[in-house]
Amino acid sequence: MTNESSTTWLDRQAASRAARGLRRQVLPRAADDNALDLAGNDYLGLSRDARVIAGAVAAAQQWGTGSTGSRLVTGTTQLHADLDNELAAFCGSEAALVFATGYAANLGVLTALADAGTLIVSDELNHASLIDGCRLSRARVVVTPHRDVAAVADALSKRAEPRALVVTDAVFSVGGDVAPIAQLHEACVQHDALLVVDEAHSLGVTGPGGRGVVAAAQRAHAPDIVRTVTLSKSLGAQGGGVLASAAVVEHLVHTARTFIFDTGLAPSSAGAALVALRVLAATPMLPEAARANAVRLARGLDAAVPDAAIVNLPVGDPTLAVAATQRCAHDGVRVGCFRPPSVPEGGSALRIAARADLTDAHIDRAVDVIGRAVVAAA
Repeated sequence: MTNESSTTWLDRQAASRAARGLRRQVLPRAADDNALDLAGNDYLGLSRDARVIAGAVAAAQQWGTGSTGSRLVTGTTQLHADLDNELAAFCGSEAALVFATGYAANLGVLTALADAGTLIVSDELNHASLIDGCRLSRARVVVTPHRDVAAVADALSKRAEPRALVVTDAVFSVGGDVAPIAQLHEACVQHDALLVVDEAHSLGVTGPGGRGVVAAAQRAHAPDIVRTVTLSKSLGAQGGGVLASAAVVEHLVHTARTFIFDTGLAPSSAGAALVALRVLAATPMLPEAARANAVRLARGLDAAVPDAAIVNLPVGDPTLAVAATQRCAHDGVRVGCFRPPSVPEGGSALRIAARADLTDAHIDRAVDVIGRAVVAAA
């Protein structure tokens, strides 16, 4: 085997990405641009809501800019405790625990609840944070076809391990479709497995009053379901959380490494998320508006009608997807561009995130700009 320097290897990797149309760039956006943002996940339009901003400012003024330590040392303020409690109450969970990010919440749950004596059954289109959590858990992992409950049940029935977890997104982050939670839970009950559901793209969008897919399936109080959420999408802030039984949360406090060793969520983010959660609770029509606007965008673009607030517009070729995205940006509309490895080969797509605060003019403009960009790119 011929030795290869790290520099040569990096150059070769960069050339390979460029040849396949997979080169990515970190592009800062201006604070005062007039672009219509349909790329971010601010589903309820709360990231710039005056009440939410005031909550962040007040928290920073009272507690400082950082939490100063892990939540087990100095990183838990009264805001964090209030957020834990109100998040649990809103979502109908016995307990909740806030992490620094949604990614950290998923890693913490899977590595704390699974080990070498566990089988994890994971949907093939799960988010990268769930995939990484599975890998780090040391469990045996079986990846099943997308939304295939029969395959999940079959994997559980053949397990040799004493314990098992089934892991799924609630709303899948690219396609925007919803997991069959009720059927997955039935399979878990039949085979004595724990169901872990990532509600990142469903909290604030689906279910009664925006309480998510598990609540929509009337499973919010099930002790054998663990939900993870993010505070950075519908709540317009930053951070993540776990909704579970008190016993599971107690276990996470003692064993979840991303909780024990990570600096706690900044007070400003906790304050913003807490206010946003209260706005959501007081304004249950916001989730309905986000979903309705997603349907209008999908119909205008002749795309599949979504279950939540994500519209997927398949393009196929990554180079064409990038070209369409750039043309949209040039014409004042930001859309997401998903290419491998975020999606399977041949699955490049434009990802359009609807918001509750979109007007008729916004939707008409988006349909016109995106439609023309896709045609031009092809």
